[in-house]
Amino acid sequence: MGGVVSRPVFFFFFFCSLLLLALSYGAMADGKENRTTLAFRVGVILDNETWVGNVSWACMSMAMDDFYSTYPNYTTRVALIGKDSNEDVVSAASAAVQLLTNDKVQAIIGPQTSVQAKFVAELGNKSQTPIISFSATSPFLASSRTPYFVRTALSDASQAQAIAALVRFFGWRQLIPIFEDTDYGTGMIPYLVDAFQATDERVPYRSMVPLMANDDQILRELYSLKTMGTRVFVVHASDALTTRLLLKAREADMIQEGYAWIVTYGLTDRFGVLDASAIDAMHGVLTVKPYVFGSVRHGNFSTRWSERFRRDHPTAKLVQPSVYALWAYDTAWAMALAAESVALASRTPSTPPSPYLNTAANNSYLTELEKLEFSPNGHRLLESMQGVKFDGISGKFELKDGQLELSPFEIINVVGGAAKRVGFWTTEHGVSGDLNSKANLERVVWPGNALAAPNGIDWETGGKKLRIGVPLKKGFSEFVNREWNPLTRRNVSGFCIEVFDLVMASLPYDVPYEYIPYEDSNGEMKGSYNDLVYEVYLQTSNEEEGTQNFDAVVGDVTITPNRSLYVDFSAPFTEVGMSMVVPVKDDRGRSAWIFLKPLTTELWLATGAFFIFTGLVVWVLEHRVNDSFRGPPLHQLGTIFYFSFSTLVFAHSYVRVLLIFLSVSAPVTQSSVDLTSLSCITEEKVTSNLTRVVVIIWVFVVLILTSSYTASLTSMLTVQQLHPTVTNLHDLIRNGEYIGYMGDPSMLHLLNIDKSKLRRYESPDEYDEALSKGSAKGGVGAIIDEIPYIKVFISKYCGKYTMVGNIYRTEGFGFVFHKGSPVVPYISRAILKVTAEIEKKLYRNRTTCPEQNGAATSDSLTFNCFWGLFLITGTTSVLALFLFSAFFLYEHRHMLSTSTDSDGFSVWQRFVLMAKSFDRKDHSSYALRRCCLKVEEMKAAHDHSGRSYATSNSHSASDLSSRSP
Repeated sequence: MGGVVSRPVFFFFFFCSLLLLALSYGAMADGKENRTTLAFRVGVILDNETWVGNVSWACMSMAMDDFYSTYPNYTTRVALIGKDSNEDVVSAASAAVQLLTNDKVQAIIGPQTSVQAKFVAELGNKSQTPIISFSATSPFLASSRTPYFVRTALSDASQAQAIAALVRFFGWRQLIPIFEDTDYGTGMIPYLVDAFQATDERVPYRSMVPLMANDDQILRELYSLKTMGTRVFVVHASDALTTRLLLKAREADMIQEGYAWIVTYGLTDRFGVLDASAIDAMHGVLTVKPYVFGSVRHGNFSTRWSERFRRDHPTAKLVQPSVYALWAYDTAWAMALAAESVALASRTPSTPPSPYLNTAANNSYLTELEKLEFSPNGHRLLESMQGVKFDGISGKFELKDGQLELSPFEIINVVGGAAKRVGFWTTEHGVSGDLNSKANLERVVWPGNALAAPNGIDWETGGKKLRIGVPLKKGFSEFVNREWNPLTRRNVSGFCIEVFDLVMASLPYDVPYEYIPYEDSNGEMKGSYNDLVYEVYLQTSNEEEGTQNFDAVVGDVTITPNRSLYVDFSAPFTEVGMSMVVPVKDDRGRSAWIFLKPLTTELWLATGAFFIFTGLVVWVLEHRVNDSFRGPPLHQLGTIFYFSFSTLVFAHSYVRVLLIFLSVSAPVTQSSVDLTSLSCITEEKVTSNLTRVVVIIWVFVVLILTSSYTASLTSMLTVQQLHPTVTNLHDLIRNGEYIGYMGDPSMLHLLNIDKSKLRRYESPDEYDEALSKGSAKGGVGAIIDEIPYIKVFISKYCGKYTMVGNIYRTEGFGFVFHKGSPVVPYISRAILKVTAEIEKKLYRNRTTCPEQNGAATSDSLTFNCFWGLFLITGTTSVLALFLFSAFFLYEHRHMLSTSTDSDGFSVWQRFVLMAKSFDRKDHSSYALRRCCLKVEEMKAAHDHSGRSYATSNSHSASDLSSRSP
């Protein structure tokens, strides 16, 4: 019985189970009855006849299915109510009014284009209904102007930055935008121009094409663009107009090598629906496209999209949705999240509030626009929409200032009917072949299958050459000369011509040009330099009046602020500034006291003072121990001066002998040191170690002084002492000197020079003649001219004249071009690259002429050059005196410690005793003891030699006596 369940117990458990099952079913049924969903009506305005409109509607439908399958418990259901705008602004506005008044929508997604969205956004602003667009990208549409407009896409302003960076990456200095005459077309152009011109690039022309322009109008505009030098075009128009533009550009032979075409985003996503001719016209075109990060959600969506497309279009070629369609998907997803947030916040899940709140709407006499009322949930829905954040299929969905944040762009190259990605643009790395680092782009194929990037400029338009005006000047033919050059086969030559040829040859492209002398029928220069520059400004040709048309001027044309108002100058290719050239005089060896000039008076006095001071220090240190420094007062005074000043003459020998003394630690004998080598220098020998230190430091100082003196004096006696006759312009003006010039005297008037004191000349020979005469004889005291002229003049008359200072600032010589000329930046950069070669060409004849920059003189040596040496020798002498005094006082400390009372000595008497003690010989010193020892040795040797002599004499006498008969 234990293992068998009784029948009553079994029926009890079975009954309980049935009861629980019934209760659970009832609870589920009650839950289904109580949970109701709220239909959130959202209008959608699209162009149903376009590819983007159809694909976007399909993507939004897929988004709603995916969203509510992911969140089945949400209490709202977004109901999309579609309207067709028929690609018309009025139809789009009418559809918006119907959605707001009849369908009572709480938001509108769309319309599709920026032109349509402009008016619909105003309607949304009036009714406080959010207008969300995923394809209206014009910067003119902004939440700052229409607060209820939300852009779930990137603004064209960000696309403009990417395109400007791409143009700059290829080194193009100018571009021409082609855009349609609508708010969408004109909206991006200011941002493109600003981004491009931020680094001094140019936009010489803006081509605006009417939206409904016919083929003839488009062709006329393209032919007009073809006559211009620019070969880089950026097209920003609707897909239909862009296609027509490219087809007509191919017809005008503008889709070929040498041209560059950049198309804004949109057209490349329609490859699957474009005909073959349109695709062929896009070959070599570049475009930028918002980059879509690959994600799992995006991959799943692509798979489902492909299945759906093949199911709906089994015979068509698979076309992936554009970025606009992906933005449409994410927009619908974001709208569902915002709708749920509004429903929870309003806490009215049963019945949606009506957007119409007064009885005026029932008046049949009111227009549809007048019936628009405020939407009570509009502001709340707008805030919810702007706060939505999630990872969508197009990337991170997050709105900032009413639009998507800036994201990277892909750089697309259309090659063979396919869109090939060649790189990226990011705010961090700019144009790069890699998304996360700086790298080279992949190979780009340009129109005409060219692999090299176009230059961006074509100067051979219509076979036209640049007409280069050349000034003719009588003097300084080194710069510009009117003569036939057989090497270059040109009718002009000179430094300026050579520089221009060199610069043009260094450009990355060929620019045809010809030189045209600015001359009249007599071969003279037709006008002034200002007249020639003004010819470039006029840019008109009138043969009857004799006006010549010049595209540029090459010559010795000075860059001035006044001329820069009318023309553009290249970077200067010569030195800048004006200077003064004056005669020089040679003062070599004309003074009997030139031997005093190597040293300044201050240095002479300092040197003499240290000579005397060093002699006194040596006398103090040697007086007690050296007989040479003793004797009568006059003898000692003479010894002081003689010993000190003798080092000036025998410095080299002193150094040698003193080094020998210092190197010998044992007693000096005649076998170890030849004492006569010192006695030949001076009779006084130093014996104290302190004295030796002082003397060798002092001799070292004297050695440097004498060597410097010798070098400076040699320079003064042998090198030409060229001094300018005048060094200051104000001195010339004050003395009433005449001043010569050449060319335009207007700059000289700025220097406050009396006009009557100016004399004009036209050649270097006239300069030389005038300077040689001087003001007193009908010449001039100085010539003021620009530095390039002066250097050439000085190189011709070496050693005769010199340049003095930079008295006025000028910008040098530059090449002249018309305002806004695209070639100026290229030429300026080329000038900077060939600067070294330019200098060699101008001053190639100056190699044999010594450099003269002011006075070629040897300056006197100053005390500042040697104060360190004087400090060393002075410090050494003072330390030696201090040590000597310390030793002396220590030896005679009993005199200082004895009291006056006990011994009866006053302070003065004590001082006299110490002076007498100092004057007495120090017999305990090694020097005196050695001297006495030598004296005794010499006496002994003398006595010994005397006795030997006497003995030898006696022996000789005895020998003689013994031998006598």
